[in-house]
Amino acid sequence: MAQAFRSNRVMLPQPQPAALMQRATLIVDDGVIAQIVAHDAVPAEIEVVDFGDHALLPGLIDVHTHINQPGRTEWEGFETATRAAAAGGFTTVVDMPLNCLPETTSVDALEQKRIAAKGLAYIDWLPWGGLVGPGDDSTSNLDDLEPLVEAGAAGFKCFLIYPGCEGLTHLSLAQLRRAAPTLARLGKPLLVHAELEGPILEASKALYAQHADWSKYTTYLASRPDEAELSAIRALIELVREFRFRLHIVHLATAQAVPMLAAAKAEGLPITVETCPHYLCISAEEIADGATQCKCAPPIRNKANQEGLWQALGDGVIDLIATDHSPCPPEMKPAGPFDKAWGGIASLSTAIPVIWTEAHKRGFALQDLVRWFAIAPAKLAGLSATQGELAVGRPANFTIFAPESMWTVTEHRLHYRHAISPYLGRTLKGEVVATYLRGEPVFAEQDFPHMPHGRDLSISL
Repeated sequence: MAQAFRSNRVMLPQPQPAALMQRATLIVDDGVIAQIVAHDAVPAEIEVVDFGDHALLPGLIDVHTHINQPGRTEWEGFETATRAAAAGGFTTVVDMPLNCLPETTSVDALEQKRIAAKGLAYIDWLPWGGLVGPGDDSTSNLDDLEPLVEAGAAGFKCFLIYPGCEGLTHLSLAQLRRAAPTLARLGKPLLVHAELEGPILEASKALYAQHADWSKYTTYLASRPDEAELSAIRALIELVREFRFRLHIVHLATAQAVPMLAAAKAEGLPITVETCPHYLCISAEEIADGATQCKCAPPIRNKANQEGLWQALGDGVIDLIATDHSPCPPEMKPAGPFDKAWGGIASLSTAIPVIWTEAHKRGFALQDLVRWFAIAPAKLAGLSATQGELAVGRPANFTIFAPESMWTVTEHRLHYRHAISPYLGRTLKGEVVATYLRGEPVFAEQDFPHMPHGRDLSISL
């Protein structure tokens, strides 16, 4: 039976990258947007859900989620991660290939992930595959890349430095160079953790020699200097210039890289860039000693650097924002020395309000939020034909957002497996009121009204 959803602020698509907020109604039939009509132009026989002044946005997409299942479900899992994502306004997440066991580096591993996810996902999901090196001068799973694409992987993730888990071995630049022609031929994006280990090893060695106090955040920050990112990005741009594969820089933390990335994009190189809520909303100056809930890699840098990232977002050099939701059990993140704690920040349920709180102060609009969390992520993940915008014929995936609402982050609002967050106690502006997947509420009134019915989108890619 058809149903109508209306609001005084519906974000409708306009010529990219803009969007237009207007009074409108979505008529949904069998989970699909059948019509978009004037606010009051609803046939009498159709039930209307009126959201008033709450903004009706396209369903949001997180392209950088560590779900960790199978194998490390005690860290996180499909049920808890997608529940938190639904509470955060996301209707789709793209799962990273590491921290799960086995890592998603083969079709067999992808099938194991699908089996593990069955019946647990509150929202839709699809996987990134992993590109790995075996520790010598070759690329270990190069022959698996095309089968992974055929099986539905949206693209690939690799590291140029040890990723924290043994199974997804990092690549040297020489190994990545060998993989580049295959990546270019397949046409899928390569997501790269862009830090080189040389500057980090040198800085860390000096700090240990000085007997630095690792409970101080300044010590951890000094151990991962900007140059680790800069040298990696510089080398990656050269590889893209030579081979023209699609490169996506994940979690950019240093604003010093913005000029070279802007120049590379102006040159027409196929490069996209993401940053994360923690880099935009927390600064090094406010991180207390021992506050390992703020540890991530690359590290959160200073306030001036943060403002440079915001400027890059405004200028379009940074294309999107992704959570890099990377949870772990509490015992892996004890307060104290930063070198002993797991590096990762969980934020699926808080990312949108955290960003909106800071974006609104800087004059950004809800249109920017949609660009960063819907339009650009859909394009990166190959979902633009069905997601990222509200349009007739598309799945009725949408997020109801109250941009003026004020609320305080507490543990019961996090919803992921372990209630660890650097945002606990913060008062935020903007609240996710409800999240709809194919016309049905998966999150509403701080609850989850239906059993999980999210889909594995990779099957239809």
